[in-house]
Amino acid sequence: MRGEPSCPKCGGRVRAPGLFSDSWQCDVHGTVHPLQPVIPPSVEALSVVVHRTQVPVWMPWPLPVGWLFTGVASAGDDRTGGKATAVACSGPGPLGGVGEMLLIAEELGVGLGARYAGIDGPDPGPHMNVEKPPQVKVLAAGRPTPMWHVSGTPDDRAVFAGEARGLWVWAIVFPEQTGLLMYDELVLTDLRDVGAEVDLVPCGALSPRILT
Repeated sequence: MRGEPSCPKCGGRVRAPGLFSDSWQCDVHGTVHPLQPVIPPSVEALSVVVHRTQVPVWMPWPLPVGWLFTGVASAGDDRTGGKATAVACSGPGPLGGVGEMLLIAEELGVGLGARYAGIDGPDPGPHMNVEKPPQVKVLAAGRPTPMWHVSGTPDDRAVFAGEARGLWVWAIVFPEQTGLLMYDELVLTDLRDVGAEVDLVPCGALSPRILT
């Protein structure tokens, strides 16, 4: 696991603010909100992200039967607060085997969701046909939220994106067949809203998907 902040768009090294710049810098992408090092999943790790972020921390809640929280990541620093969050969950796939889901919330231009989706970013707009009806609808913080299929992604995943609370929300599922979960009235909760219930989140082993 990495021990230093990295670029949310490419995973490359970033330079901390200093004498010549008041922002984090990537040699490829310029000014970025640094992706903080990922640590093993725990209620404490989740609580740290929940309390410092400026954007939602989405999780299917309650989790589907047999599913576990398997990682959390955030982009931003102590000065700006979290500008993007990613939550990983794993459990029984709808067609057997193990399914995995990444839920990302981010401000415009951060690029973390596109990186996990495996597409050129920073945002999903060019890869979504919003002139057609949305492929799925989820309930995000109590609001019906349309999400569109994101095209151009690798074959091993299904990617959906939309807008919730004025920010991008991405759902990235592995393998592609796990996307069937998205058609089953999935309920997403912003963990900033649940208070002490965060302590009840069941934790599993760290998902390698969130280290990509």
